[in-house]
Amino acid sequence: MTHPVWPLFDLQVRTPRLELRYIDDEMATELALLAAKGIHPPDFMPFAMPWSEEPSPLLERNTMQFYWRCRAELSPAKWTIELAVLVEGAVVGTTGLITHDFRVLRTFETGSWLGREHQGAGIGKEMRIATLHLGFLGFGAQRATTSAWEDNGPSLGVTNSLGYVANGHRAAVRKGIECSERRFEMMRDDFLTRLRRDDITVSGVDDCLALLGLEPTDG
Repeated sequence: MTHPVWPLFDLQVRTPRLELRYIDDEMATELALLAAKGIHPPDFMPFAMPWSEEPSPLLERNTMQFYWRCRAELSPAKWTIELAVLVEGAVVGTTGLITHDFRVLRTFETGSWLGREHQGAGIGKEMRIATLHLGFLGFGAQRATTSAWEDNGPSLGVTNSLGYVANGHRAAVRKGIECSERRFEMMRDDFLTRLRRDDITVSGVDDCLALLGLEPTDG
């Protein structure tokens, strides 16, 4: 049954290996607790903002507030759609589509994380493909972008394995130190030619389009 007010709650992407679901409060709680168990080694920071280093229970509360803020600030002009990643029904991480002026630019950025206990098993690549599928085929994007610190081997490994095109780098500050961030992009035609799969399905997207200022034909 479609949610009567917030159709994003019904948004799902399924692959043979995992499922993406729009984050409700129950899944947000699971993600907050998962993040508190650890996302990365203590001597490495993969994020631009070191939110994952906050002590408990502040980390968990901040995580919950982030997902609430994504809902509260969503508009056709600017939106972030965060999705829980589930494997065999268990929440293992999250992936998101971040965009502004999408109706004109048709571009979205991806960002994600996995709990440490779920890393190194190929889930990151599968959930990235599922996210790209939603952006390109569900919302009608023309370009996907992503970025990672130059020393973030796992993230860069997923990006390179999917054939993104390098799109320069920029200097940015990480924990008070200048670091280099590498940027990449993928165009819709490239995705359709190389990565589109018939075993990935999306449900609930049509009911979400009006909320994002999009037309049914956009996807």
